[in-house]
Amino acid sequence: MQIRRATKEDALGIAKVHVESWKETYEGIISQDYLASLKIEDRKPLWEKNLSETADLSPVFVAVNPGGEIVGFASFGKERTGKFTADGELYAIYILKANQRRKLGLRLLREGIEALLEQNYTSMLVWVLKQNHSRLFYESLQPNKAGEEIDKIGGQEYVELAYVWNDLKSLKQIVVGKLI
Repeated sequence: MQIRRATKEDALGIAKVHVESWKETYEGIISQDYLASLKIEDRKPLWEKNLSETADLSPVFVAVNPGGEIVGFASFGKERTGKFTADGELYAIYILKANQRRKLGLRLLREGIEALLEQNYTSMLVWVLKQNHSRLFYESLQPNKAGEEIDKIGGQEYVELAYVWNDLKSLKQIVVGKLI
């Protein structure tokens, strides 16, 4: 699997992973009606915009299989809330279920951390639904729990956890160690 920086031409592939991975990840957590309402064609313009307007400051990386299909992505940038000590943020990381458990998440994360370090970020925040078992991935990387908030998705309320890594260089070392 190749990990590379995303381009505007990747918008459709990223939108597909975004929608399909939500359906896979949040089945049994978020209402089925809401998940069924998610459409690739609705997400594509958002990713085209993100990959055009903010690509330098908010890098996106993709995992591409040997057939050239995008099977995962991660996006990063400036921390958006201003409520935490972190200056950087992992906005999203999604990998299609069939491609999980192959260290793609770690590889995508390493690229994003390097990009944030190049932009002089020193720390990073991520939000994850408490009911999402993928939070164990983040917890394995030794973050500090920084808070929690209620988020509304599809008209229902969910607890979202905020995790912070106060030292991106240390986080990079942990990630690299897990890749060996």
